[in-house]
Amino acid sequence: MNKMRSLSRRESLPGLLFASPALLWLVAFFAAPLLAMVAVSLRDSTTGQYGIGNFVQVFTEKAYTDALFNSLTLTAIVTLASLALAYPLAYSIASLRSARLQRLALTFAVLPFWTSYVVRSYAWLLVLAPTGPLNAVLLATGLIHTPLRLAYSTVATEIGFVHFFIMLDTLTIYASLVQINPRLALAARDLGASALRTFLSVTLPLSIPGIAVGAFLTIVLCIGDYVTPQILGGMRAIVLPQTVMMQIQKHLDLPMASAMSLVLTVVMALAYLALYRFLRTEEPGR
Repeated sequence: MNKMRSLSRRESLPGLLFASPALLWLVAFFAAPLLAMVAVSLRDSTTGQYGIGNFVQVFTEKAYTDALFNSLTLTAIVTLASLALAYPLAYSIASLRSARLQRLALTFAVLPFWTSYVVRSYAWLLVLAPTGPLNAVLLATGLIHTPLRLAYSTVATEIGFVHFFIMLDTLTIYASLVQINPRLALAARDLGASALRTFLSVTLPLSIPGIAVGAFLTIVLCIGDYVTPQILGGMRAIVLPQTVMMQIQKHLDLPMASAMSLVLTVVMALAYLALYRFLRTEEPGR
């Protein structure tokens, strides 16, 4: 028995040696900073004592709870809207019979990625301004009589986010759709299923992994974003990342900023756990 144990240890030693660079990387750039942030978040910036007072303030003070609620609401709306608009686009691209046309369509779909993230936000600010092209078109067509106040609002932030995440979700959903065996849909049609029934029973369930990946990426990137809400939303509906920056820049309160950042991290972790069963990598329908 002892010989078997020593033999298994010897066999596992090379694997540990090969994995040690990755483990050291995770410890140095993930575990250590996270533990440091936890330690800082437990310190009271006034007294220097340690406790959970900062987390209590995050969930009790109205300014912080409103910011958290705005972040969660914004993320939910952006995620649902992005997926609802990205799925038809991804499905139409995947339905193209020519692989060359699919590549061309994907190229046009990701063209906005070639522009700076900050530049896109400022571009939307110009489009949504009272004197911008959107209001100009609506006024010219007689649909409105006074310019809409879209800039520096939650709606502007949602539009900017949805424009960005439609492209991202399209790629993840398309990657899932093209892996579905087309013979499954043909078999369903041969068995008498209508086109709608085939889509609901075959295509949609098998494309759920792509939807889940897109949803998870949207949640993670949206709820922690500071740039787009700051540029397009202004200070009307403050989200939690903006509050974190205010704690650092204006109040120099690193413990409170760390506590808020950990709350956002927990939200991302919960989103991952909720979508974990769908975040699989095997090819669907093979």
